[in-house]
Amino acid sequence: MIYKNIIVGIDRSEFSKAALVEAARLAKSSGGQLSLVRGEYSDTEEFSTTAGSAEKKVEKGKELCEEIRSTFTAECNVEMNCVVREGEPHEVIVEVADELKADLIAMGTHGRKGLKRMIMGSVTWGVIQDAKCDILVVRKRNKPGCEAYGNILLPYDGSDLSKKALERAIEFKKESPEIVVTLLYVIPRYEEMIGFIRTEAIQDRLYEEARKIVLTGLEIAKKSDVSISTIMEEGHPTDKIIDIAAGLGTDLVVMGSHGWRGFSKAMLGSTAERVITHSEVPVLIAR
Repeated sequence: MIYKNIIVGIDRSEFSKAALVEAARLAKSSGGQLSLVRGEYSDTEEFSTTAGSAEKKVEKGKELCEEIRSTFTAECNVEMNCVVREGEPHEVIVEVADELKADLIAMGTHGRKGLKRMIMGSVTWGVIQDAKCDILVVRKRNKPGCEAYGNILLPYDGSDLSKKALERAIEFKKESPEIVVTLLYVIPRYEEMIGFIRTEAIQDRLYEEARKIVLTGLEIAKKSDVSISTIMEEGHPTDKIIDIAAGLGTDLVVMGSHGWRGFSKAMLGSTAERVITHSEVPVLIAR
């Protein structure tokens, strides 16, 4: 079983419902438990909240949770629990995940950047930054129903973090042998980033390094008696990941987390963040 305990952060948005469907897909295929979690925030100083209104918000949240639970339990044939508490939404989700020892949190995202992302996607990004377990980020329903995944794309660069993602993809493959796992290594165009002239010798070294990295991934899969496909292309990592995912009909992109902790949480521009922001396909961040 890949995921024994899955948390879904819910609200009224279609993004949240799409995340629930993807989480239900995983719970159904692996027999894991599924919990819907919602945090109801109220600031008594800022909004002059009257006595009892916080409790009313929590009750309204429970009504929403039960409404979603009843609808999607029937659609996906998966049992779901509801947890609704007062507090900052992303803090409640992470807190409940810790208490229940969740191994996956599923969240919807608007996929926006800049100020709009900070305002409208703040809950999802807060969870991404603070959660200790894997994160599934979803923008839209990837396919009808709650069937198992058929095609997984694994962006791989040979780092320890991408090896964690590879391990996760191998687990999916072992659980459902019919899944096609494709390891992708993108050869960066360093000359565009730092302005050097690429000679034939430099290009040969880049491609030789790429082949070595891809080979390490194949060897890891082989040790687990799993067969995977590989693609090696040159270009901008984010663009290539998104384009190849679309071309392959990918159901799920599995990536490393790149260690969003401390100061690094404030730094934008990582490949993982850009893929999450732009991908139409659900993205699983392995930790």
